Amino acid sequence: MLVDMVIDGIDVPEDGATPVDHVAELLERVAGGDEAAFARLYDSLSARVFGLILRVLVDRAQSEEVLQEVFLEVWQSASRFAPNRGQGRTWVLTIAHRRAVDRVRSSQASTDRDVRVGFRDLDVPHDGVAEQVELRIEGKRVAVALSGLPEAQREALTLAYYGGYSQSEIAALLGAPLGTIKTRMRDGLSRLRTEMGVIA
Repeated sequence: MLVDMVIDGIDVPEDGATPVDHVAELLERVAGGDEAAFARLYDSLSARVFGLILRVLVDRAQSEEVLQEVFLEVWQSASRFAPNRGQGRTWVLTIAHRRAVDRVRSSQASTDRDVRVGFRDLDVPHDGVAEQVELRIEGKRVAVALSGLPEAQREALTLAYYGGYSQSEIAALLGAPLGTIKTRMRDGLSRLRTEMGVIA
């Protein structure tokens, strides 16, 4: 007897049939104003979304704020989800990642202002500041390089790095063969290295 797996709202039949995206179904109901569907969506995805946000922001309090912003956006914009363009869970995680990156940029701008004032008013150790600036510049370079990848490669790498999924889980979630996912990730990483001038 075949037993289906359920991974983050997606039924993955062992018989090879097309996976059923329950998150997409919930998003369609949320678009119609169904509060019960929204509650189920929140219950099923909030932990994964929070984990992704926390990886980007590190700060727990800010991550909790962004989590609320993400689900408010999901509630308000669920009608914009297009099931034919990707999985429901991926759509929500993309919103979460974008919101988290926006918060990092906003915090970065505030920190940069504070650093400028600190240079003017305090005796700040230059080595520590230089190291922080280097790390931030590198993080921005990675984000820019990632945004330049083809959608399929970017999606696979985002799910692996920010979502913490294994290659086999990503294959199941996206309904793609494992070999295809491995190729997308390998090619995406290769392009990132080239873009950033990293010599393998």
